Amino acid sequence: MNEYINTWLENFERQSMIRRALIISGNIIDLGFNRYNKLMPINRIIEESLKAQGFEQVVFYSRLNGISGVSSQEWDGLNRLGMQAEVGEAYDFDDDGEDNKAISGCIPIQPQDFFATVEQVMTKTQKKAAFIVDWSNYLFGQINALSETERAWLQQIATGLRDAEQTTTAEAMGQPQSLLVFLCSGNTALPPSVYLNNPLFAEITIPLPNISEREAAILARQTQWKVSDNLSAGSQSLADFVTLTDTLTLRDIDNLVRLSRQQQAPINIQNLVSLYRYGKRQSPWEKLNYQRLKDAQITLQRRVKGQESAIGAVNKILIRAYTGLSGLQHSVKARMPKGSLFFVGPTGVGKTELAKSLAQFLFGDEDAYIRFDMSEFNHEHADQRLVGAPPGYVGFEEGGQLTNAVKTRPFSLLLFDEIEKAHPRILDKFLQILEDGRLTDGKGETISFADTFIVFTSNIGATNIRPDEDNKENIAEQFKQAVQSHFRDELNRPELLGRIGDANIIPFNFIQDDAVLKDIARAKLKPLTGRLKEKWGLEKLVFENEDKALDALIKQVNYQHGGRGVLNMLTKYLFDPLAEFLFEQVEQPHKLKGRTLKVLQAGKYFDFELE
Repeated sequence: MNEYINTWLENFERQSMIRRALIISGNIIDLGFNRYNKLMPINRIIEESLKAQGFEQVVFYSRLNGISGVSSQEWDGLNRLGMQAEVGEAYDFDDDGEDNKAISGCIPIQPQDFFATVEQVMTKTQKKAAFIVDWSNYLFGQINALSETERAWLQQIATGLRDAEQTTTAEAMGQPQSLLVFLCSGNTALPPSVYLNNPLFAEITIPLPNISEREAAILARQTQWKVSDNLSAGSQSLADFVTLTDTLTLRDIDNLVRLSRQQQAPINIQNLVSLYRYGKRQSPWEKLNYQRLKDAQITLQRRVKGQESAIGAVNKILIRAYTGLSGLQHSVKARMPKGSLFFVGPTGVGKTELAKSLAQFLFGDEDAYIRFDMSEFNHEHADQRLVGAPPGYVGFEEGGQLTNAVKTRPFSLLLFDEIEKAHPRILDKFLQILEDGRLTDGKGETISFADTFIVFTSNIGATNIRPDEDNKENIAEQFKQAVQSHFRDELNRPELLGRIGDANIIPFNFIQDDAVLKDIARAKLKPLTGRLKEKWGLEKLVFENEDKALDALIKQVNYQHGGRGVLNMLTKYLFDPLAEFLFEQVEQPHKLKGRTLKVLQAGKYFDFELE
């Protein structure tokens, strides 16, 4: 016999010779490799394995299809081995009393009759029979609200296992004994009272295929792929393809084969996986090129003012990633997010704006920016809001805000704002994302973060660090030290900081340069003209002296508030008075159409007139 490829099959064969009942859950609807490394459905692998170990009959039972895997005569023979159970009346499937007639190869039977036979065979004989309850997750209702009939089934199961015939000779102990197997798709749905702390039971979870299984499955279909890459054994393309299929099942790999055959021309493996996962032939990450990255710094500076050092640091990280030195684009081996940054600095200095600009630059769409205000996740069970509540809890059906967002938009920039305000339990989720590139939501679905870009923002240290225009480098270093101290000393979580990386901590400085504040003000005024024309029909907005007006506004700004302080002053001294002026024109809006609105200045105050 060859070495097992499956990680679970060897344990299954061992446990099936020891225990009287097995619960097999997880990825049971997938394909797998049998003991001879042949690709086949999981349920058929289990059947073949049991027969190979010496089980004389392998009987499948499901609520809908009844008995399969044995003939009517064989099933009647099992019934005759023990006392025939009395036929119950619950869950009538309108079979008109036509029992034990094979329909499409199946024998219809009700659950209580099936479990009665199992009980009799186990307790009255030493028959080497294996009974497999297929789709057992559909057999019982809610665990906390079982019916009397369902409780009776559980008692039949428990009695049959407890009172099963025991083998006493050394020779017999090396042989199979009657066995009951429950196949559950997803999580175990059997009531825990039956199997917890019960030595007669063993639980086996079939995981998603590992690297060896995915590689073997790809090679098993080697002649059927229609791809432009060389997928021969030992090739780099094969290794890359195996990594790209992380979290996919072997049935997914079969689907990939079919998808490749439907293409007009051979397709490369990255585009094939992207097309299968997301419905897009080309990943946005592949659109990054030399020319775009060459202009990245200029592009980001158009929206973020006064943070040349921070933008320069981000630009270096993007270049390092593009060249393959941090796994952003060219290393398909990285399952982690494409990048992670930690923006730290005082409020209102452009941290959020840079994140938005980065989303626009990377994905060509500012809507790819998804923000989470971590001050809303500061209580103990806040992690359930991110990944979803477990079954039976309020909010289970809605899922998690974070996992839903990534499922909806896998190519996105995730901004976790004011991360220091999050509950410590949530930090475990972030560590899992940064290390494994995946999270399992409340419904048991694994969500990949491999195509996301993570940005954390924080005001750590802002209350203690004072502005110093003459020593910006020292200010930046103080912010980095404040972050390191917070994670290392206050939270005692240095591993999270280590996963982000010291080079990825980007400090933002205070904005004290009046010229920068004026640039921010001008940027905020640009949309105003378009809005006035769209809503009121005004042709232009002009100042008597724009520089003088902006100088007057900037003098009112609190430097501690940065760019947000500029917006506050614009709102107080310009936008609010303008809104009052326009409100007075509501009854005669036609007087505004095609006119020029002139802004008159009196110190820090403004008035308006039409020309």
